[in-house]
Amino acid sequence: MLKKLGIAALPVAVIAASLMFAGPKSPFPDAAVDEQKGAAPSKETAVLAGGCFWGVEAVFDHVKGVKSAVAGYAGGEKNTAQYETVSTGTTGHAESVKVTFDPSQITYGQLLKVYFSVAHDPTEVNRQGPDSGTQYRSSIFYTNDEQKKIAEAYIKQLNDSKVFSGPIATKVVPLNNGFYEAEGYHQKYLENHPDQPYIVYNDLPKLMALKQQYPQMCKR
Repeated sequence: MLKKLGIAALPVAVIAASLMFAGPKSPFPDAAVDEQKGAAPSKETAVLAGGCFWGVEAVFDHVKGVKSAVAGYAGGEKNTAQYETVSTGTTGHAESVKVTFDPSQITYGQLLKVYFSVAHDPTEVNRQGPDSGTQYRSSIFYTNDEQKKIAEAYIKQLNDSKVFSGPIATKVVPLNNGFYEAEGYHQKYLENHPDQPYIVYNDLPKLMALKQQYPQMCKR
């Protein structure tokens, strides 16, 4: 899958840089508090914000058990859920990804493990890499009390064990105003633009990290 996206064609220097993906201490712990894996196939959704939605969407689109990953906006009102408006940083929205997954294949806690360890840097406040503003904040929008409990417990667990060099900045908040799908040209952006410099330097390394750290969790 990664070869198809163009990684094999990248310059050696870029691949070498991506292998040094700056992340937390290894091995990364599983969530001590998690939901039970379902006995039969079903659907659950998670809404996660962690910087530009292109990279976050691409990471989760490659995770086994994920049925779909959709780029969009969460945290603000419906009438301001447009890219140009959200980019002003005044709408309350965060660039987010709605992950629809099968809890009989992957749990919410396992999704959060990917989110915290490779999808973004949860210690950055209102920024992610080259992007800054409240629309790039780290935030988990929970859809039920169990998701809230799992997310809050995991953040405490990671902070207590000092997995990161600094405290986790991720906010755990309810998905009060809903999730709004982003414009069509933002969907599967990495897949459609694998050679764009922003994607090469900021997002392809996340996919490399996913494949390196969690090969058993990757779709074949």
